[in-house]
Amino acid sequence: MAIIRNRQIYIALIIALVLLGFGLEQLGYLSPLTDLVQTFVAPIQAQMTRTADFVSGQVEQTTDIRELQERNAELESLANSLMVENVRLKDLERENEILRQLLNYTRNNPQFTYQTTTIRGRSIGREPTNLLYFIFLDVGARDGVAKDMPVITDRGLVGRVTAVGPNSSQVLMLIDPSSAVNALIQNSRVTGLVKGNIDGTLTMERIPPGEEVNPGDIVLTSGLGGNFPDKLVIGQVTEVTQRDQDMFQIARIRPTVDFGKLETMLVITSFEPVDFEAEIIEAQESEN
Repeated sequence: MAIIRNRQIYIALIIALVLLGFGLEQLGYLSPLTDLVQTFVAPIQAQMTRTADFVSGQVEQTTDIRELQERNAELESLANSLMVENVRLKDLERENEILRQLLNYTRNNPQFTYQTTTIRGRSIGREPTNLLYFIFLDVGARDGVAKDMPVITDRGLVGRVTAVGPNSSQVLMLIDPSSAVNALIQNSRVTGLVKGNIDGTLTMERIPPGEEVNPGDIVLTSGLGGNFPDKLVIGQVTEVTQRDQDMFQIARIRPTVDFGKLETMLVITSFEPVDFEAEIIEAQESEN
């Protein structure tokens, strides 16, 4: 009972204080006290407001930084994807351009049949007396490729097949020192023998003295000897020399094929080399 009575007294007291404060407020007696309280409370409220604004700004800034980092990661991933796609498209564009050039070549030279091939390896091996320039192709006997078939690009002669497997083949390049091709000058029809050099250049030898050969002349295969078809482009004359002790003139040839950038090529599968010397010897032996 005492607890209930005390609680009623407290409630009545609080109500009386509220009514008294309301009455004093209406009469204006609390204004000085209110002003005094506001004087002390205002700085605290301002500081609390600044603190709240600072905390809110930090939270917003942290959120913005996180969003920027996520966006930056997305953009970086997109940039990497676009770079890879751009590389792929450029590679396809280059491959398509090479194939278009080869297609144009085959259309302009319909006298042969061709097998398109792509380089799969390269070998530059040293021997005591020679430097071998080989490339390996992704076509072989199953594709109709045989030994001694010419290999070309739309720019000219690359070399000839020297070994064949079921699905691959080996090509001795024109610039190898052991390579030799019967050739002629396009304008003057002067003949000679084009051979490879150790430095990867070409030399046309056995040019008869007195024959006119000039820098800029185009050199083609002559077809003599039966090892290569005629009229395949070899290169362009850059220099002609003849020493007093030499019987023949010598011309340096710049090949039209860039042997360091070979990718897609053609094998002339319809050409069959003819060894005329062996045929003559065989005929003579048959007669004897």
